[in-house]
Amino acid sequence: MTELKPGSTIFLVRHAEKTTKKEDPSLTAEGQQRAEQLADLLTDAEITRIYSSDYVRTRDTAAPLAKQLGLEVEIYDAGNLKAIASKLKTEGERALVVGHSNTTPGLVELLGGQGGEPIVEATEYDRLYIVSVAAEGGATTLLLRFGR
Repeated sequence: MTELKPGSTIFLVRHAEKTTKKEDPSLTAEGQQRAEQLADLLTDAEITRIYSSDYVRTRDTAAPLAKQLGLEVEIYDAGNLKAIASKLKTEGERALVVGHSNTTPGLVELLGGQGGEPIVEATEYDRLYIVSVAAEGGATTLLLRFGR
């Protein structure tokens, strides 16, 4: 299995709080605020690419940082985590990936990190994983919490 390139750092989050709309919900006001907080937190993290699954809530979580950095949000297939993991491994850069409660920990593990406990679907929107690879290799995972 290919590992992340040395020097790579991948930031991974679940989308922010969503409305109760059944089909492709958008962010709530609280979710929009969390997305802005994420952008403020990562604005100086030297991120060069931003990836989002193709849902309103994930794209809207990524949008404030993309706007601040002048980057396009690149869409990936949340149903094919191996493909985005492979792309991230070969690119060797600093990237943000916005996903879902049922995809983010798994993607962390595909990148060689530690996904930890499952994300609580109903209430947990504040996990920020940072998976990085030192020059000598070997992935490390840092799990932070952000927002209110």
